[in-house]
Amino acid sequence: MSVRQFRNPEFVDQVMRVIERTGVPAHRLKLELTETLLATGIEVTIAKMGILKAAGVTLSIDDFGMGYSALSYLKRLPLDQLKIDRSFVKDMLTDPNDAAIARTIIGLARSLDLSVMAEGVETEDQRELLSGFGCDAYQGHLFCRALPIDELEVFMSDRTTVDR
Repeated sequence: MSVRQFRNPEFVDQVMRVIERTGVPAHRLKLELTETLLATGIEVTIAKMGILKAAGVTLSIDDFGMGYSALSYLKRLPLDQLKIDRSFVKDMLTDPNDAAIARTIIGLARSLDLSVMAEGVETEDQRELLSGFGCDAYQGHLFCRALPIDELEVFMSDRTTVDR
């Protein structure tokens, strides 16, 4: 969600109406919020997030570590997940600082009882290192490149058939 979308006074009501109209269980919806959302209006942000979380919506901070994440906010935000930005994943096999940052984000998330997703995972070596650090989930070309919607639907259909 962009800051502009989230700041819309009708945003929470719109999300709740979509959940009600579609019948999709709220816990199946994950909203990824950008760190820039934390730059201003934190009390309103926390209140809106609290309403969504109470309804069962999963909340994630996208690109964690790249922007405005003050650690003092993390303990107040009703989050479920932190997403490690791809810029830390990209060079973590060759740059010990990036590896240390990824490991620290995972440790921080664990201590706050949050799950962790790493973005931009392109190699099995990256996935293995992140797994060793305790990462829960991964996104990236290792698993699937970006696809047009028609190809994505076929890919997902094939995955559902295989995973049954």
